[in-house]
Amino acid sequence: MSTTAIATNIQEVLDQLGIKKMNEGASTGAQWINTKGEQIDSYSPVDGELIGSVKSATLEDYETIIATSQKAYKTWRTVPSPKRGEIVRQLGIKLREYKEPLGKLVSYEMGKSYQEGLGEVQEMIDICDFAVGLSRQLNGSTLHSERPVHRMYDQYHPLGTVGIISAFNFPVAVWAWNTALAWICGDVCVWKPSEKTPLTAIACQNITNEVFKENDVPEGVSNVLIGGADLGIAMANDKRVPLVSATGSTRMGKSVGEAVGKRLGKSLLELGGNNAVILTPSADLKIVLPGVVFGAVGTTGQRCTSTRRVIVHESIYDQVKDVLVKAYNQLKIGNPLDESNHVGPLIDADSVNTYLAAIEKVKAEGGKVLVEGKKLTGEGYESGCYVSPSIAEVENSYEIVQHETFAPLLYLIKYSGDVNNAIEIQNGVKQGLSSSIFTNNIRESEQFLSASGSDCGIANVNIGTSGAEIGGAFGGEKETGGGRESGSDAWKVYMRRQTNTINYSTELPLAQGIKFDF
Repeated sequence: MSTTAIATNIQEVLDQLGIKKMNEGASTGAQWINTKGEQIDSYSPVDGELIGSVKSATLEDYETIIATSQKAYKTWRTVPSPKRGEIVRQLGIKLREYKEPLGKLVSYEMGKSYQEGLGEVQEMIDICDFAVGLSRQLNGSTLHSERPVHRMYDQYHPLGTVGIISAFNFPVAVWAWNTALAWICGDVCVWKPSEKTPLTAIACQNITNEVFKENDVPEGVSNVLIGGADLGIAMANDKRVPLVSATGSTRMGKSVGEAVGKRLGKSLLELGGNNAVILTPSADLKIVLPGVVFGAVGTTGQRCTSTRRVIVHESIYDQVKDVLVKAYNQLKIGNPLDESNHVGPLIDADSVNTYLAAIEKVKAEGGKVLVEGKKLTGEGYESGCYVSPSIAEVENSYEIVQHETFAPLLYLIKYSGDVNNAIEIQNGVKQGLSSSIFTNNIRESEQFLSASGSDCGIANVNIGTSGAEIGGAFGGEKETGGGRESGSDAWKVYMRRQTNTINYSTELPLAQGIKFDF
């Protein structure tokens, strides 16, 4: 597809989603605020073209947004949860209507394949569906009191304003994971999206505004602030924001966690991953190949769940190596809106430079590069953001291997002995997000899933590390932050627990038999 054809097609998408050439960077839901911050220009990594610009929000705008959200919370928390769920249900329907244009904008602004862009919007739809059912099941527990004719129970109440800081690689889905649950819990949300993908955030707010306007939702339930790190810092230090959900690098997460912790607030951190696949001698290599290759090069290696390391038993190591090298040499790299391509661009030139530097670091530490990634130039690669993926033979102890390189750099690591040796290698990094094992040996799979097995928040058998279903809680341990989003009981982080005791007798028995004689 030519640059002219892409631009023409994208203009139709922008018109559908209400994106202008110049956009405001703050909204309370009812209106877009006339912001006066610095201009943010969004260039597509697909073709290097300017998509649109945003006047970023200032700290003054931040104060306006927070004050509006605080006022909205007083009304929103009184709306019955099933009623809030009904509004989220309508948002899911609206997202179905906008799935194609929003998915295309995600692909064009972020650089992931069109299929992945559509898949990200589908995740938004799925979390809305999940939240609708959950809105009738925010269950507490009935407890047994040690005192006669007393009743005890737990119940959950909303927290207030929830701050959301999201990353460029999933510019819309992570916001939806948080907002859909926070809204049905009775919270209001203030979203600071990545400055690298501001237009997808504006599109989401425009879509939400349509639904909220139709249902007379108070102004300030859905808010967006587009701008620099100063907005995130303000949010992390703001006592009026009881929960901050932050997705991004471990470095960023440590900064947010420290600031929120100092004020004794709550943080939900979804940070870096250094995810490994273990291949045991009994692994079915027919399913290994697509799992590993997609996990490593999908979204051009810019997923927190991307496969970074493949830990292979020595008995099948050479076979696996040969198959992967052959597969990498057949990858099609180019415009992600062309569904025949496997790999699109990195997000920007800085990411390209970081990737190339990592390859050189591998060499310097003694690694053997089997497929060397390069920056691609020429027709179709004018944006300067396209690279070819890499494979390298390494040791897990290398410094570069211990860190997450947010790019399509795959490490092959050989192990010998039993599966416990492979698990030790897998766990031997600071991150603990996603992991998987390919095996037909039930003892190996059960060992991998046991308390002495994978130390990650996600542990899969015979599927890859990349991606996760809405129904399960998503998140990881160690320097991944310990947060959980999406399914299972992740909703509880958006609420405060309250224990209630009711005495329905005519006496006041005290605990532990204590008595006062009056």
